[in-house]
Amino acid sequence: MQVGACRGAAPRRSCDHAPMTAFHTLPLKPALLASLETLGYATMTPVQEQSLPPMLEGRDVIAQAQTGSGKTAAFGLSLLQSLDADAIRLQVLVLCPTRELADQVSKAIRKLAANIPNVKLLTLCGGMPLGPQLASLTHDPHIVVGTPGRVQEHLKRGSLHGGGIKVLVLDEADRMLDMGFTEAIDDIIGRIAKHHQTLLFSATYPDEIRAVSQRVQKNPAVVTVEAPTEEQPAIEQQFIEVEQASKPDALAQLLAGERGQHALVFCNMRREVDAVAQELDRRGFSALALHGDMDQRDRDEVLVRFANRSCAVLVATDVAARGLDIVALPLVICYDIAHDPDTHTHRIGRTGRAGESGLAITLCTPRERPKAGNIEELLGTPLAWRPLKLSPPRGKTLNLAPMKTLVIDAGRQDKLRPGDILGALTGDAGLQASDIGKIDVFATRAYVAISRALANKALERLRAGKIKGRNFRVRPLA
Repeated sequence: MQVGACRGAAPRRSCDHAPMTAFHTLPLKPALLASLETLGYATMTPVQEQSLPPMLEGRDVIAQAQTGSGKTAAFGLSLLQSLDADAIRLQVLVLCPTRELADQVSKAIRKLAANIPNVKLLTLCGGMPLGPQLASLTHDPHIVVGTPGRVQEHLKRGSLHGGGIKVLVLDEADRMLDMGFTEAIDDIIGRIAKHHQTLLFSATYPDEIRAVSQRVQKNPAVVTVEAPTEEQPAIEQQFIEVEQASKPDALAQLLAGERGQHALVFCNMRREVDAVAQELDRRGFSALALHGDMDQRDRDEVLVRFANRSCAVLVATDVAARGLDIVALPLVICYDIAHDPDTHTHRIGRTGRAGESGLAITLCTPRERPKAGNIEELLGTPLAWRPLKLSPPRGKTLNLAPMKTLVIDAGRQDKLRPGDILGALTGDAGLQASDIGKIDVFATRAYVAISRALANKALERLRAGKIKGRNFRVRPLA
C-alpha cells in the first residue's frame, strides 16, 4: 500500500502539490496539541501527513524520508499518543545507529511530551558507563531511546524488561544495517513483547531494508517522501580527477579557499580519517577527526567544537557524521568517493541547508571513475568536472577557526544554564555578547565558544570570578 501517493506517480515519488494538513485534524491528545503549539508546529510535513494516520491506527509503517523531513516528530507523536503514563513499565523502544542521533531523538520526544506528566525517558547508548544506566533502570522507564548494542546488553542482563513494549521504532535503519547491527536487532526483537507495532524509518530503501521489513513487520503501510524539486537545497557539485598521491595537496588547496573556514571532509575508512586530520593539522588547519573508534566524550567534544566554530575542518566517516546537524555549512569535500550513490547523496546533503547555498567537491582518482559513473546514473545528468592546477606546496600556513572553546566543569546537575555563563562573561568578565558564540551545557560540564583573540582574557576572568555565585574549574579545550 502506498499511503498518500499521487495517481500514476513513479515509484519513490510523492505528490509535489499535496496540501499540508494542520495537526489539529488528527485525533491527538490535547497535551500533544499543546506541545505542538508551544513548539510552533502548525501544519504537517509530507512525511508526517502520510505516516501519522496509519501509525495512530496502530499499523506497522515503513517510511523512506530524508534527515530534516520531520520523521522524528512523526513517530514521536504516535508513540506518545499510545503511551499510558500511569502504567510504570517500558512501553516504547526506539533504536538509533549512533549516540548522537539517539540524543537528538530523546530531546525531540521530551519536548513533545512536555505537557504529559510523569513520562520517564532514558537514553541508553554504548560508550557510556554502565553503572549509572543500571541505577536509572531500578524503576522501569516508559520510553527507551538507544543504540542496539547497549539495549541488547541490558535486555540480556535483565536490567531492561521488554515484555510490555507496545511500539518499536527503528530509526535510520539503513545506517544500523551498514554498521552491522542486524543480528543485534533480531535478538532484541526476540526478547521483547511478541505483539507490538513496528515503525521503520530509513533514508534509503535498498533490498536489505525491504528484507528486514518483511521479517519484522506485518502488512506495513509504505510511505515514501522526497522533497519537491523547488525545495531541493542549492548545492553546487564539482568533481575533480586527481592522483591518489596528490589528494593531500588538492585538499589543502581547496580548504585554503574562501569556503574552507568551515568544511566537512568525508573519508571511507577510519584510519584515513585520522591520517587526513593529522596531515591538515600539520599544514596549519584547525582540523579534527570523528569516527566510531573514539570514546564518547571525545566524540561529543569534537562535535561541540565543530558546531561552535572552534574547529574549521571536520574529517569524518559517514556513520560518525550521522548525528551532525550544522545549518550553515558552506563546503563538503569527499576525499574518497562513497561506495554507493545514496551515501554520496547523504554526504553532500550536509551543505546547502535552510535556504543556504552550498558547495560539494568530490576528489576522484582514475580508479574511482566507475563510482563516479554510478553517481551520474543516479543523478540522470552529466557530472560537472573541473580542473585543479595544483600550486607548489607551501610551508605551514595558519588556517585557524574563528572561535576557541572553554570548558566549565559544571553542568545541568549543578543547575547551570547557558544564561548563567553568558551573564558571567558579559558581566564581570567584560566581554560583549557578540564575542560569545554557542554555549552547550551537558550533565556535568559546559562548553562556551569565545572569539579566538579574547579567549585567554575570558579564561582569566572566569577563573578569577564566579558563575552563579560559585567557583568552577575552567580550562581551554585543546
